[in-house]
Amino acid sequence: MELFNGLTDPDLNILPRDGVVNYHGIIIEGNTANQYFKDLFKEIAWVNDEARLFGRHIITKRKVAWYGDKPFNYTYSNNTKVALLWTKRLLELKLLAEESSGETYNSCLLNLYHNGDEGMAWHSDGEKDLKKDGAIASMSLGAQRTFSFKHKTLNDKISLPLENGSLLVMKENTQSHWLHRLPPTKKVTTPRINLTFRSIEQQS
Repeated sequence: MELFNGLTDPDLNILPRDGVVNYHGIIIEGNTANQYFKDLFKEIAWVNDEARLFGRHIITKRKVAWYGDKPFNYTYSNNTKVALLWTKRLLELKLLAEESSGETYNSCLLNLYHNGDEGMAWHSDGEKDLKKDGAIASMSLGAQRTFSFKHKTLNDKISLPLENGSLLVMKENTQSHWLHRLPPTKKVTTPRINLTFRSIEQQS
């Protein structure tokens, strides 16, 4: 698996084909990022994630939360969530993600990984509720974790470390051609919060 070690350049596409991913590097410096982590850890309405797969009801150790401009429905893994309204801190981070990426977002799925034992399997964010080919801005707070991409039909694989206070943006047709995951690791013993700002198609 190729490890991406390029200099941080938000205009550089780290994918070789069939999509666009830009890594902006650290956009929130250490102490500020750490304070955001502490605030979100305490104030967000975290719940264990749920999925219905092959007839089984699965509850994960990883916790999630879903926020937005309005009570958007978002369905994935055969489970529907209803968005809570933004907190002040989340709105601050949304505006920062928008300024850095040049995109706009109306919702955010947050993930809380308590340690390296918790991760995310290969998947793509192509749910029908999401804007087709819309940008997804992934902001990391807390422990540094490796993030991986795998092409759906070719052998291309890329991994990169996501630092505390960093931003990665996936856009255009990335979700159609690439899978991504957060692999578990025994090397990480501290928590990480991941905010994925995205756009839900306007719902009546």
